[in-house]
Amino acid sequence: MNIVTVTQVEARERLIRRSDLVASKLAFIDCKIPGSHLKENYAIIGPGVTQDADQVIPLAEPHGFQIGAAAMPSGITNNLHIHFTAEVFIIFRGTWLFRWGADGRDGEIVGEAGDVVSVPTWIFRGFTNVGADDGWIYTALGGDDTGGIIWHPTILEVAKQHGMYLSKENMLIDTASGAPTPNEADLIRPIPPRAIAALRKYSVDDMRARVVSAGERDWSGRALLDAALPGHASELAPVLGYGMTEDRDHAPKVANPHGFSIEWLRIEPGNRVGMYAVDTKQVLMVYGGRAGVVLNEDQDVRVEAAAWDSYSVPANTWRTIEAVGDTTLELVVMTAGDARPAMRWSPKVAHEAAAAGWVLDASGFIAERDLVPQALMAAE
Repeated sequence: MNIVTVTQVEARERLIRRSDLVASKLAFIDCKIPGSHLKENYAIIGPGVTQDADQVIPLAEPHGFQIGAAAMPSGITNNLHIHFTAEVFIIFRGTWLFRWGADGRDGEIVGEAGDVVSVPTWIFRGFTNVGADDGWIYTALGGDDTGGIIWHPTILEVAKQHGMYLSKENMLIDTASGAPTPNEADLIRPIPPRAIAALRKYSVDDMRARVVSAGERDWSGRALLDAALPGHASELAPVLGYGMTEDRDHAPKVANPHGFSIEWLRIEPGNRVGMYAVDTKQVLMVYGGRAGVVLNEDQDVRVEAAAWDSYSVPANTWRTIEAVGDTTLELVVMTAGDARPAMRWSPKVAHEAAAAGWVLDASGFIAERDLVPQALMAAE
């Protein structure tokens, strides 16, 4: 692992504050359909599947996955569509109803704040804010190129009544804003009925197996090597994919490949996760509290992220994560790749953990030092 050092300027450029985000109200073909007209869509990392050529993207560099968000008032709907790569919803506020199937009637589930919902590829899905207040939902998409989006044919037809068309390049044409009415030959073709009929069906039980509610999180206080050290108390809960947990008894509820993993990390006030590096990019999304992210071997660069801010840490960069202030820090940790990332602890952390009786075994899981022959040899 070749360690990468970042400057303070570079580090600040990777901090995406909630206040930095710029909404697009013309991101998708359904944005003028009544009942969907009040959506605000955000790109955060990568363009996602936006159909707005003017979408503002705070951090466009490839990560192996992409992150966006939707802000929707109560009663507003995002209509039926298909993705070619993984789509995962991370609910930060509100109550959301998800529906799926060829006509949106194969099933429904409801998600609340703190829940994570992974929808399979190649099925129609839509969602509505059914809570009393404005909702906020993050979306994570697999891959650096999502391949675009397929809208249900009925949505394309209704959108035309409001002057909205979709080009072959999967970009919006808004005639109400002055664009000429396009020729049919220049528009994307609706998915044919035979292809819709051939799509796989998912039952409610199938979909529930892909939802990890806040109450289902499997928290472990021994998921990271340094967690037993004074001032290093943390808890980790795997959600999707094989992330950085070092608890050999941990397993994610959703394990199929997405191109990224998702874990929840919780750190009590005054504590931290000690200096470590992973060999892929990692994004920290602050759910609650305030995070101090300290970078480099000399720990000479620092940024702070508040609730609903995101921070992208480069691959192979030393980082420490601190709970700043008197509130518990809770983070969504997204790590690129489907395999467990190669994780490396600083020599100081590894030495202190070994002195306390804990090491990593040959598979990278935490074990008692006295039970691991290599650790015993190193100690002698």
